Amino acid sequence: MSRIKNPTKISTIVGELYKIIGLDEAYQQYKTLQIWNTVVGEAIAEATVLERFSAGQLFIRVKNPAWRLELNFRKKEILEKLNNSLDKVLVKEIIFR
Repeated sequence: MSRIKNPTKISTIVGELYKIIGLDEAYQQYKTLQIWNTVVGEAIAEATVLERFSAGQLFIRVKNPAWRLELNFRKKEILEKLNNSLDKVLVKEIIFR
């Protein structure tokens, strides 16, 4: 009898493929943008719009100055949560606009 292997998730396959072809950093940036809503929660996600992520800097547009002030106070906490979710320090700075 032959053993049946557990199926591999497509996200795992795609991640490995990006590493092989040298696009690991681009994949990590994409992954960062995808997990933003789950990391920061619903309220912050509704008050923000992701603009771009390059060279370790994550640019976030904030809907109003009150939210921008609040998020600047919580920047360190959000940064730690993001990097913990990514399992490596990829985001070095968050810039709220």
